[in-house]
Amino acid sequence: MNAVAPASERSLAIRARGLTRRFGDLVAVDHVDLDVPKACVYGFLGPNGSGKSTTIRMLCGLLVPTAGEIEVLGLRIPAQAEALKRRIGYMTQRFSLFEDLSVRENLDFLATVQDLPASVRRVRVPELLQQYHLEDRSKQLAGTLSGGQKQRLALAGAVVHKPELLLLDEPTSAVDPESRRDFWETLFDLADAGTTILVSTHYMDEAERCHRLAILDRGVLVADGSPAELTGAIAGQTLAVVSNTPRRARKALMAAPGVISAAQVGNTLRVLTAENGSAAARLQQVLHDAGLHGEIAPSEPNLEDVFVAATRGQQPAKEAA
Repeated sequence: MNAVAPASERSLAIRARGLTRRFGDLVAVDHVDLDVPKACVYGFLGPNGSGKSTTIRMLCGLLVPTAGEIEVLGLRIPAQAEALKRRIGYMTQRFSLFEDLSVRENLDFLATVQDLPASVRRVRVPELLQQYHLEDRSKQLAGTLSGGQKQRLALAGAVVHKPELLLLDEPTSAVDPESRRDFWETLFDLADAGTTILVSTHYMDEAERCHRLAILDRGVLVADGSPAELTGAIAGQTLAVVSNTPRRARKALMAAPGVISAAQVGNTLRVLTAENGSAAARLQQVLHDAGLHGEIAPSEPNLEDVFVAATRGQQPAKEAA
């Protein structure tokens, strides 16, 4: 008899342990442990080449891991990847539908691929056209749609079969800010209805909207938790420096021990330090010794600070899932 999984594991949509993928000498994903709760918008944040896309492809069974264990919706992957296909939706950053078919024809085709009966398709396709504001575009060729319209069509296609898990690989990289905002409202509607969503992004404002967030750097999971947990882990390490010579002030501060980064925003420098609440007086002296004037005050950390801290060796505490 198989052992019953603990309640904490039964509440997970995705569980990965030691997930690793090598391409020759390149380690694209390096022993990643991942817990994604059900009905959660879980974000993957990381620069290009950090391993986000490779991880997503392994989780949905498109790529076989070099090492590690994956369980998605209670199924062992890649062994049970075929059974998983009908239970997940997958959307890439590149528009992958048929540009020479109309909007409705694309949705009809995808519904057929997912083995939806004709009676269900007749209801589901018009429902999606209305839900994703594509009714007036139903006869338009997909290739002639705007970026935001293509995005809505791709998402409608990914959820045509009402998947339990939706995997999105940088889905908003080619759309305008308003379309991005509307897209995220749709994601939260899906999560409220019980869909688990794993979405990769490199936009900080999108990462802040996730229920939980993982940061990948060169294939390594360097931070994992809610946005509040991750920013709380570096509380006291961020400072705002106002100077009338910000470039000179930045150069002096970056040479000081314990300064991880100093980014200019207007005439203000946003400084991230390795110290917790004790750097302001020391850095004030650094500016004074350099013959510079600057007003230094504590600043609330944000996810950009978390990202810089995590990817430059100051790893925030990893929270339990």
